[in-house]
Amino acid sequence: MFETLTERLNDVFSQLQRRGKLSERDVDKAMREVRLALLEADVNYKVVKDFVARVRERAVGHEVSRALNPAQQVIKIVHEELIKTLGEPAPLDLSGPKPRSIMLVGLQGSGKTTTAAKLARYLKRKGERVMLVGADPYRPAAVQQLQTLGEQLKVPVFYEEGTPPPKLARKAVERGRAGGFSVLIFDTAGRSQLDQELMDEIKAIAEGIHPNEVLLVVDAMIGQEAIAVAEGFRDAVPLTGLIFTKMDGDARGGAAISIRSVTGVPIKFLGTSEKLDGLEAYDPSRLASRILGMGDIIGLIERAEENLDEEEAARQAERLLKGEFTLEDFANSLRQIRKLGPFGQLLEMLPGQLGAAARQVSPQEAEKQLKVFEAILNSMTPEERRKPEILNASRRRRIARGSGTTVQDVNQLMKRYREMRRLMKTLKKSGLRGGLGGLLPF
Repeated sequence: MFETLTERLNDVFSQLQRRGKLSERDVDKAMREVRLALLEADVNYKVVKDFVARVRERAVGHEVSRALNPAQQVIKIVHEELIKTLGEPAPLDLSGPKPRSIMLVGLQGSGKTTTAAKLARYLKRKGERVMLVGADPYRPAAVQQLQTLGEQLKVPVFYEEGTPPPKLARKAVERGRAGGFSVLIFDTAGRSQLDQELMDEIKAIAEGIHPNEVLLVVDAMIGQEAIAVAEGFRDAVPLTGLIFTKMDGDARGGAAISIRSVTGVPIKFLGTSEKLDGLEAYDPSRLASRILGMGDIIGLIERAEENLDEEEAARQAERLLKGEFTLEDFANSLRQIRKLGPFGQLLEMLPGQLGAAARQVSPQEAEKQLKVFEAILNSMTPEERRKPEILNASRRRRIARGSGTTVQDVNQLMKRYREMRRLMKTLKKSGLRGGLGGLLPF
């Protein structure tokens, strides 16, 4: 997400920081580069023009000329104006009597069904009693997909074969009220393109259930077309928000930057992976930081708190400090990393110099390396993991054969393991005990 734009903007900022004092000409040159970077990232032309004009007006004024570090001040201005362009965060409206209804609408293939399940998981973890409603009788296997996802989440799915969606929706509300559910999520039908039949059906469902939220699910991969889709739905039904899906597959991400300014409809969630936990509440400040290469340490902490075993991390940290860190602990660390999500997303969330260094790493290669290490560790006996010193040449050859890797791969893992032990010994000598458990998985 935003890799290309982040790289281009970081190049611009690096050039500014080498200048020291900034002239108006320096600012104009930087703004031309920023403009090109945003346009290449598929940001709407009018949005780019307005954004650059606002940044330039502030950057050539007293705000920068009197700053101790002019380049940093320009970056701060870009960050603030980017937040303004991305729009204010808009939380879900779950007010009023139960059950509250959330309608998901969108074109076919945008990811509505998976997003319905992700949203169910998100709300369930916040204490809501959720029921999914299969209001898409047209797409083959749509209801079966929703039911499969519902079983994984232990969330019930309401559906009646042969019942028209508007009538089914009203019945779902009655069932939800009788069953004591607090939130109903409606997975409605999509089409390959906007058409009147689709809009009439969505209107009929909305008029029958009076939803708290009508959320448009948009595929980020379609770029500027997302704006036309949002405008088409907004003119037909009272959209209250947007969910961008497949953000992990779009290196440009310009539509997400443009859409609030152009349509006036707020973004509420971002779909960041295909997994059911791959849904993030939209936060323009954090997103702006990630776009500008500042990382998202808050998001990383939240992900760690949700997925990592705190007691296990503390136990491993204690063992490290005592010099007892074995390959068994190393294997547990790798498993902890895998719980946090796709490796590429973790890298882009790292802040400052860590983030800059991480962007030099290929996420695909890093993911591949993790899998190789896991295969090697799984091919060892418990004794070998607990006592790495017994891994002689003959054992390493056997482990390589068993894991489908090479002896060189086994040696590489051992090298990384020794480096990690060495690093932790250095930290211990430096007295950096606090927070070690949080560093461990990385």
